[in-house]
Amino acid sequence: MNLNETPDTVLWPETHYLFLERVGSFQQNAPQVWQALHALIPAIARYNTITGYMSLFKVGPQIYRAGVSLAAPPMEEPDVLSYHKFPGGRYSRFVLTGSYANLPRACGRVFDLAVDLGLRLRDGFNIENYVSDPRVTPEDELVTEILLPIV
Repeated sequence: MNLNETPDTVLWPETHYLFLERVGSFQQNAPQVWQALHALIPAIARYNTITGYMSLFKVGPQIYRAGVSLAAPPMEEPDVLSYHKFPGGRYSRFVLTGSYANLPRACGRVFDLAVDLGLRLRDGFNIENYVSDPRVTPEDELVTEILLPIV
């Protein structure tokens, strides 16, 4: 697993976020919710400019949101989606290079590192920011930022 274990601090910007949400097991819900979201991408893109793909998640309680960032508030969206103007803030950023299959293990390692490094976490959503486009990037070169909200 190619994970940088020395985070840097970033300011995540306020983000227009359109998403599907599931509560419960990440391992069970994440693949299903992403599959459902990808089916809606043509409808979302018809009226909105998609600027990125990201998930927001909380470990306790287990809340998982698969979504897209938009250039502006949504003009029109499918009824099953929710919109949130995500406030952003300070985050510790870890970077995983490689397959999305490594994300569960990488996230576990990141939370262990947060304890080991004494990161002062605040209540908020964690972020998985999918930097690379898997349609054109080889699987072993995919880049995902894992961001933890810090004080």
